[in-house]
Amino acid sequence: MEKEHVKCLIIGSGPAGYTAAIYTSRANIAPVLYEGLQTGGQLTTTTEVENFPGYPQGVTGPVLMDDLRQQALRFGADIRPGLITQADLSQAPYSFTIDENKKITADTVIIATGATAKYLGLEDEKKYAGMGVSACATCDGFFYRKKVVAVVGGGDTACEEAVYLAGLARQVYLVVRKPYLRASKIMQERVLNHPKITVLFEHNAIGLFGDNGVEGMHVVKRKGEPDEERYDVAIDGFFLAIGHQPNSAIFQPWVKTDETGYILTEGSSPRTGVPGVFAAGDVADPHYRQAITAAGSGCKAAIEAERYLSEQGML
Repeated sequence: MEKEHVKCLIIGSGPAGYTAAIYTSRANIAPVLYEGLQTGGQLTTTTEVENFPGYPQGVTGPVLMDDLRQQALRFGADIRPGLITQADLSQAPYSFTIDENKKITADTVIIATGATAKYLGLEDEKKYAGMGVSACATCDGFFYRKKVVAVVGGGDTACEEAVYLAGLARQVYLVVRKPYLRASKIMQERVLNHPKITVLFEHNAIGLFGDNGVEGMHVVKRKGEPDEERYDVAIDGFFLAIGHQPNSAIFQPWVKTDETGYILTEGSSPRTGVPGVFAAGDVADPHYRQAITAAGSGCKAAIEAERYLSEQGML
């Protein structure tokens, strides 16, 4: 099996990974970045991005990510296709297996593997991806001003997104599987008392329809009960707010995570508690999950990696 050693290994190719590559490259650390399953990360599935600084006219997700990638390449980052399939952070230098056929060791590691939005598993979610289906109200809510949208979920995140969207949309339906909300009391009150939000308790969204994008959803009320009822609701946008799954599983034997799997870092730093190992972007961010905050954390992780290497006399 082929073997290689690097000063800095960056795992993941979203805004956090590419930004870390830009900073570490400019610091002459010669980083190696493996892009993972989805080159460019989640943003490559987003059509229009209007809230990333520096693009006054907006930009598509794939173009934004390619711009970041090209910037990292310009400074000499070694960006490679490939997936980390095994990791060993028990001792430095840290060891990894790439695609089951290559070993690489690294003095410092920046974990930027992101988090994957949870979906209901409907075929229509794939069919209308980027055409009315979204897992980020903050990212895409702007496009639904004065329109009708649905949010799926019953926890704090779903309620927060419903309230946020209600500030933009004409009408918001909150589709809740249970006969109650799981959100905190204050969030429940905000949702239940909001004039633009209608909560559909004991409802399941079972499909979407529309010719050139989402025009409505098929729902079932009290599924499986004698009084089960099926009908359609006209909507323009369908937002999933049932959680994200951080891509942290292979690192969990060594780094601390919360109950969901988000990597816990020390204070506001990207330090994981394992010397020389840092986490950046959505894999360590259960709260904001924005491209700009991910990029900022990638910057922080790169600076920390440079400082660590300097302190260890490796630069």
